[in-house]
Amino acid sequence: MTSGSEPSPAIRELVPHAGLMCLLERVLAWDERRVRIATATHRRADNPLRRGGRLDPVCLCEYGAQAMAVHGGLLAHRDGTRAMPGLLVSLREVWLAAGTVEALPGELEVSAERLHGDGHGWQYAFRIEHAGRELARGRAAVVLRR
Repeated sequence: MTSGSEPSPAIRELVPHAGLMCLLERVLAWDERRVRIATATHRRADNPLRRGGRLDPVCLCEYGAQAMAVHGGLLAHRDGTRAMPGLLVSLREVWLAAGTVEALPGELEVSAERLHGDGHGWQYAFRIEHAGRELARGRAAVVLRR
C-alpha cells in the first residue's frame, strides 16, 4: 500500500465533518482499495463523542465511517474531482472490544477496505486497532447523494 505519487490533501478537506467532529488525523498509506489512518483524538477531553467523560467502543464505528470518507476523497482527489456526499445506511457484522477507549495511550490505527463501489454507493470493511490489539471491526454501506 502506498500513498501515491502526489501529497495527499488534508483530511479536513476530504470528509464532510468540521471542527472537533473530524476525528482522523494522519493518512499512513492508501491505494485503490484501502486506507490506513492514525489518530489520537480518542484521548481528547473535548472529543464530541464522549459521554460522561468516556468514549464507548461503539463510537469507533464513526472512526471507521470517516476512514471510508477519507478513502473516497483520496480517490476523487487523485482523479481531479471531489467525492460525492454519502449517507451511511447500514452497519453490519460489528464487533466491539469491551471497555472504554479514552485512556489508551498513543494513537489508534483506523483502516478501511472498499469491498464494492459504483456510482450509487460504497461498501467497506473497517477495523480499528490500538498497539496491535483489535478494538472494533465491521462492515458499512453508504448511498451516494446526487
